Order: sequence, then structure tokens, then C-alpha cells
Amino acid sequence: MKLHLISLGCVKNLIDSEVMLAKLQDYELTDDLHQADVIIINTCGFIDSAKEESIETILEAIEHKKENSILVVSGCLSQRYQDELKKELPEVDIFTGVGDYDKIDELIAKKQSQFSNKVFLIHNEERIITNSSYHAYIKLSEGCNQKCSFCAIPSFKGKLHSRSIDEVISEIKRLKNRGYIDFSLASQDSSSYLRDKGIRDGLERLIDEIDKIEGINVRILYLYPSTTTKRLVRKILASRNVQNYFDIPIQHISQKMLKVMKRGSSVNKLKELLSLMRSEFSFVRTSVIVGHPGETDEDFEILKNFLKEYEFDRVNIFAYSDEEGTSAYLNKEKVDAKIINKRIKEITKITKKATKHRLKLYLNREIECFLDGLTDDGLFYSVRPKLWTPEVDGDILINESECGNLQVGNIYKVVPIQLAKDELIGTIVC
Repeated sequence: MKLHLISLGCVKNLIDSEVMLAKLQDYELTDDLHQADVIIINTCGFIDSAKEESIETILEAIEHKKENSILVVSGCLSQRYQDELKKELPEVDIFTGVGDYDKIDELIAKKQSQFSNKVFLIHNEERIITNSSYHAYIKLSEGCNQKCSFCAIPSFKGKLHSRSIDEVISEIKRLKNRGYIDFSLASQDSSSYLRDKGIRDGLERLIDEIDKIEGINVRILYLYPSTTTKRLVRKILASRNVQNYFDIPIQHISQKMLKVMKRGSSVNKLKELLSLMRSEFSFVRTSVIVGHPGETDEDFEILKNFLKEYEFDRVNIFAYSDEEGTSAYLNKEKVDAKIINKRIKEITKITKKATKHRLKLYLNREIECFLDGLTDDGLFYSVRPKLWTPEVDGDILINESECGNLQVGNIYKVVPIQLAKDELIGTIVC
């Protein structure tokens, strides 16, 4: 029996998909949709573009799957629109949401749809790690206690539920024993980790335990501005195992818009945190939303000027997506789509220039990097600084090495010597 699994959306979805793979180890994995006896599409339902991708992927599977194969649709889109999808897509054999990843083998055996009331939170379940032989994502929590005006996630993922520190550390150690040494910690709001248990410094406590493990490299994704403190930033900067990597979606920098977006943080606090993050050599990634209802030309200018001034290492730019069930959906001060597209073009130029300037800081600096192997064209080796997250932050191309017998997953000293457009090219010096 052959299995074809497509995981869409965020890395948290990927982790859930890896749990399903572990539950279905009797199946042979295939990249060929046409050959699969079971097809699983783990969907994303966050914003319009993600929903469209999920629907298109389902329709493609319906069109190309072989006769008598089982099509399973799981995840956020399925959870959020379960009634509509069941009605509109009768060709799907099994629908399940965000609560039954660990029961996927049972649902397939019974050919049964199921939606649990609770969101699945990984505990000690086995996972089949994908895409890397040395890097793994670790989920800290599920759900979110924030009330952002534009976000529907709490409506189908629920409130914050954190894993225990012991569970997280245990999973890291188990994976280390399997050869994984590079980890990215992820959740919807990592800086609120353990606040649902009444612990306000949970992430700091976790970092202390991480620092007791030998031979690992860690970065933390998705810090929320209102729950990120200077003390937490200093803890990260002082850690021996956690990189100076700050993924903190600001969404906006106009005080008026932060209030409208219900972000719960002041501009002054944001700027102080961002300044502290830059006190040492670090990597700062953010996300911004353009065209949220109520965003004026003046608000946009404030955002544009700040992006120009601060120079983030990377910026995700999102056009506002009107999501039913959110307070922004009811806001009548909508921004015209043409204006949104024009604004996005403006700040895209600014962020590309900032990224290029930040990359220049790596030139002629000796950097520890993981080797990922040859590029698709076979002309270069691809390496990734220990500071950067796989796939989203890019790589450095290597056209010369002073070392022999290079091994994927090993750490090498690299000196970038050239910036070609927006790509660093360097030499491995061992």
C-alpha cells in the first residue's frame, strides 16, 4: 500500500503531518499521486491565499487519484469549514480536523470522518522527520490567547495549551539520539509558553534546560511582541545553545494601527525590544500586514519609514485578508485592493534593499554553517548559517572548499566572499 502526503501551511502543520507518517509506517511513501492508495492533504486555513492553495490541491487530487484510492483531508481548513467542505467535496473519503492526527490510522482503517472537540497537542508521539537528516522542528504549544483583530486561528485552534518543559526536553534528547542536532522551536505564540499554566517566564526556564544539553543548536520562532520581555531577549542573547534569532511579527508600527489590530503592545516597547535584539550580531525576522481596515496613508508612511530605518534581516509582507469571525471583518474602513497592492510594491523595494544590506554584513566574516548538500544544478554546495532557519531564510552557495570529504549535516567554517544580487557566495575553510 502506497501513501502520498501533502503538508500545506506552517511548520506546526508539518509536525502534525510527521505524527501521521509515524502512525502509517506500514505504507510505502510515494511522490506520485497517481500511484497512491491513500492520499492525505493536511490543509491550511489561515488566510485567503492559503485557503485557495488548499482547495486547489484537493481538487487536483480528486482529478488525478487512481480508482479506489482513499482521499483524506485534514487540518485547519477542514476544521474551520467542515460542513461546507463535506457538502461541496463529496469525492473526499475522510474529513478530519486538528484534533485526530494521532488517530489517522484508525480513521483510514474504518474509512471514517471525525472531528474531535480538542486540538491535538503532541506529547510523546513518535514522528517521522521529513526534509532533513539533522534538523527538526519542535512544537511548544497549540492555540493562542491573543485577540488580534485579523486572526481567526483561536476560533478553530482554541486557547493556548503548552507542553511541559520535561516533554520538550525529552523530545529534543530523543531526536538527538537519532542524529538530529539542529532544532527550531515553534508555536503560535512562543513567548507566551507556559502562561496557560500560570508561569510567566516559561520560555526562559526552557532555555535554561536547553543549555544543559551538549552539542545542539536551537532557534525560537514566533515571539509575540506583548509577551516578549527584555529579560527574555537577554536570556536568548546569553544562551550557549539558543541562537540570537528573533522572529517577532510586529504587523505594524503605527500606534493607532497597533490599537486597531488589538496587538496589545506600544510602539515604544516594540522599538526598545528591537533595539536590544540588535545589541549583538543577530538575525531579526518580522511580518507586516498591509491594508488592514483603517490604515491611512499616514499610517502606511510610518510603517514604510520604520522598515527603511530598522532594516530587518527578512520581512514577510502580507496583504490584509478579510477573515470571517474576526473583528476586522466587521470593520467598515476597508482599504481598496489597488491601494494595498501599490503599498506592498513600495515596501517590497525597501525590504529587499534592507535584506541585501544585512547580507553584506556577512562578507569576510567567518561563520559556522551546516552543510545541506549540492544545489539542484550540481554547481554549488549549499550551506546554512547556524543562525538561520531552514528553507525560509535562504542559504550560502559554496564554490570552493579547503576541506575534503564533506558530509551533509556537519558544521563547517565558512567565509562569504561575494554577494551576487541577493545570494552570498563563499568558501569553506574547515
